[in-house]
Amino acid sequence: MSLRAREAGFLIPALILGLLGLAAGASARTDSLQAGPWETALGVVMVFVVMHAVLRLRAPLSDPYLVPLMAALTGIGLAMLYRIDPGLAGDQALWVTLGGIVFCAVIVFMPDHRVLERYRYVIGVAAVLLLVFTMAFGTEVNGSRLWIEIGGGQRVQPGELAKVLMVIFLAGYLREKREVLAIPTQRRLGMNLPAPRHLAPIVVLWGAALAVVVVLNDFGTALLFFGVFLAMLYLATSRALYMALGIGLFVAGSLAIWAAVPRIGARMDSWLHPFDDVQGTGYQMVQSLYALADGGVVGPGFGRALLVTEGGTPRIPALETDFIFSAVSNDLGYVGAIGVMLLYVLLMARGFAIATAARDGFSKLLAGGLTAVVGLQAFIIIGGVVRLVPLTGVTLPFISYGGSSVVVNFGIAALLLVISHRSRQGLVEAVRGIPTT
Repeated sequence: MSLRAREAGFLIPALILGLLGLAAGASARTDSLQAGPWETALGVVMVFVVMHAVLRLRAPLSDPYLVPLMAALTGIGLAMLYRIDPGLAGDQALWVTLGGIVFCAVIVFMPDHRVLERYRYVIGVAAVLLLVFTMAFGTEVNGSRLWIEIGGGQRVQPGELAKVLMVIFLAGYLREKREVLAIPTQRRLGMNLPAPRHLAPIVVLWGAALAVVVVLNDFGTALLFFGVFLAMLYLATSRALYMALGIGLFVAGSLAIWAAVPRIGARMDSWLHPFDDVQGTGYQMVQSLYALADGGVVGPGFGRALLVTEGGTPRIPALETDFIFSAVSNDLGYVGAIGVMLLYVLLMARGFAIATAARDGFSKLLAGGLTAVVGLQAFIIIGGVVRLVPLTGVTLPFISYGGSSVVVNFGIAALLLVISHRSRQGLVEAVRGIPTT
């Protein structure tokens, strides 16, 4: 069976899962059997069919499992958004369509991703400038300045693109300096550390990005940047020393921010003691915990849980974004919640498999970094919802409502598939004795 035939075989049940979820949500709303919003469903199905067709034509050797996993997560997300507010599902479908266009554009117009390495410094500076632009012209919502207003009242979040640009920069720079970072020739401060000049570019650009993010009051993105930086540094050097130093700096910085920023201190208190102020700062977390418990083992099914009041107001604030995993757990129970987590685990497994199979250092680091972005983002938001870690304002990839997140995640998947195709293509050419470029 060819790779694309295998992809089609897994894509069909993944799309059916989303269609059944939409139909179940629509039926629960009317207490009668309904097919659901067929225009929305048909449009999303066509997006994935076109993506599959483009891969057949332009990247036939790419990984066959990534797109079905995306389809399953996207379908679950649309079903959950429809049961919260049908209008949100319609808007999300439009963003999925735009994400599909970006996906196809990357596959068609970037046959060789390695060209990005030539412009690593320009890309790194662009990431910081995007954040600075947001700081200067962004719209403040809930205390954070993360969005840029565009026509029609829509908002975009440049930080979503900035994290991808930062990964590209880190992949290019670490590929170039990995030997001097992995095997330093001198001891400094009693440890085997590289010369400052080798670490300076990544520290400066990464530090500037973090500083701007802190000014924007978006500590979720700051945590994501920090985690991805450490993951890529470890992938490039395999040195546990960097991880230990990074974790130490993280702990020290977290304590300093906790003490210095009132908003973060209040959020930490509501995380540690949510039941101390059930009707105030702890309301959101307490309602989420009740929703997790109420779902039970298998849950009542799509659209059956009491997540929305009779007036149409979600019982949990920010249910469609920060707390959509609570909605999944309430509707589908522990089984459904674990199923969603396993989908993310499989997505990460495929991403790291692509990184392992890549034939050059830049491709390995780029694939590993992009996979870490998606995986860490899922861990941060799910961990926050279940009180494993403090809650931060990041979205659950492919599921949460949010145009910028959806479009960027589709672009990340396209880059991973380009890397996968190039790797397999190089292997086939090497076996046939064809010189590779």
